[in-house]
Amino acid sequence: MRLILAILLTLSLGIPAISMAQSSPTEFPAATADQQARFAAWRDGFRTRALGNGVPAALFDSAFRGRGFNTEVAYRDANQAEFRRAIWDYLDRAVSDTRITNGRRLARRNARTLRAIESRFPVDSQVVMSIWGMESNYGAVRGDIPVVEALGTLATQGRRRSWAERELMNVFRILGNGDVAPRNLTGSWAGAMGHTQFMPSSYLAYARDLSGDGRRDVWGNNPADALASAANYLAENGFQRGAPIVHEVLLPAGFDFALVDGETRNSAGFWAGLGVRRAEGALYSGAPFALWAPAGGRGPVFAIYPNFQVIKRYNNADSYALAVGLLADRINGAGPLLAAWPRDERPLSAAEIVEIQTILARLGYAPGTADGLMGPNTRNAIRGFQSAKGLLSDGEPTVALLALLRQEAG
Repeated sequence: MRLILAILLTLSLGIPAISMAQSSPTEFPAATADQQARFAAWRDGFRTRALGNGVPAALFDSAFRGRGFNTEVAYRDANQAEFRRAIWDYLDRAVSDTRITNGRRLARRNARTLRAIESRFPVDSQVVMSIWGMESNYGAVRGDIPVVEALGTLATQGRRRSWAERELMNVFRILGNGDVAPRNLTGSWAGAMGHTQFMPSSYLAYARDLSGDGRRDVWGNNPADALASAANYLAENGFQRGAPIVHEVLLPAGFDFALVDGETRNSAGFWAGLGVRRAEGALYSGAPFALWAPAGGRGPVFAIYPNFQVIKRYNNADSYALAVGLLADRINGAGPLLAAWPRDERPLSAAEIVEIQTILARLGYAPGTADGLMGPNTRNAIRGFQSAKGLLSDGEPTVALLALLRQEAG
């Protein structure tokens, strides 16, 4: 899974933020002599530690043969984002018409595999397909960077050395098990591997051999093992087959937006009593759910169910879980959202969020640390200010809100 989020800066909704340079380089320079020397010095020290922990010297040397400092990995690690990505921009790509069409087509092509997965794991096949689409565009983008080189470069950089070295120790276990040859052990710049982008630690814990060839192959052209592994991960984390991840809902006029916080869970009967309706069909009554408006009061509102939290164990971003749920439903035949996104809104920069937090604190609304991140304290502070001004209390930071706060601050 793309546990890259554990090492990426994320803002607001957990949407991986966009780099200021949307067009990152497609070609990267060769490593400098200094970079290669730092990589070699780290590798030699790590070799001593790894061999001391039982890694055979021949296995270590084979894994690192021909590997060195990777400038693409260093670039992508260093270039974190400064601006929030609008959730509708993220979903436009994550749940595009092309991805929906391809998901339906590939679900038909892999119907036998999906039936086998559903017979073994309590996970819906369309959810497995959705994760496959989200993680690697159905296997089209599995990553071609040697995992040893990616993790070695991150360790050389120093900021995540302990984490990268732990994952490399897991890589040695994978190679020692014979699941993959060193030359085929490739993945993303952060070391996530295969069709469903497992980190080495998650691979060891959850990978399964569905094809029956004795290897847990998440890298090859046959996606069966990777899809079964993703299903096993979800099952082990409590996914309930037949239960939804998200549903779009419609709110009555004058609804109390203080209840739309993504956390307050109530029964379908409770919400129905307040006038909440599902956009398509009836409200799901199998589990309590919360209401969430990721773009505030001007955008769609969603019921989020316990399976939403399970998806976040795969990738800890609200936007990712929403995209998985929406894509799964579209693959399964559901229609598009009924409510429109507020596409005229400009997402605020981290600096602008800091300014909002600073002014709110000055006005006595306790937003917490002025760090540019939209946590619950900041949202509650915005709600308090909005309520005091007679505005819709959706807790959403907007250009208009910032202008009003500046006016209040004098």
